[in-house]
Amino acid sequence: MNFAEKMFALRKSNDLTQEQLAEKLNVSRQSVSKWESGQATPDLEKLIAMSQIFDVTTDYLLKPSEIDELSVKTEILEKQQQRLLNREKRQSRLIRCLLYSVAVYLLFLTVYFIGHFYFEIWNPSVILAEFLVATGIVVFLWAKIWMKENKETR
Repeated sequence: MNFAEKMFALRKSNDLTQEQLAEKLNVSRQSVSKWESGQATPDLEKLIAMSQIFDVTTDYLLKPSEIDELSVKTEILEKQQQRLLNREKRQSRLIRCLLYSVAVYLLFLTVYFIGHFYFEIWNPSVILAEFLVATGIVVFLWAKIWMKENKETR
């Protein structure tokens, strides 16, 4: 793996565009493009800055190696896998919250119908109070679930 390939792989694995990397290095996007295509090489100052941005050594950037290609690809796959896992956790959390919400509102409706048919409570203020209590419970459950998940991801 030569310098141009390493630079391209590192930029992609850090989710940077050519323009974003150029901005961090205080160069033009065209310079980054030329470095990645092998048409030019950066000066020493820019190599040192790149090594700091990508958190690698300058030796790693400059010395060719086939093992490096495998490790960079592995890192890219690990990051993609982590993003997929995080997305799946968010979806799972959302589904769980929605199911809890449905359960609470079904319980509210059950209490409403029991009160209406057995105790003949037909007062709109009681219905509104029950609805507000159910909504408060739903909000509390959502907040508790979201806070718990945020603590686990830290």
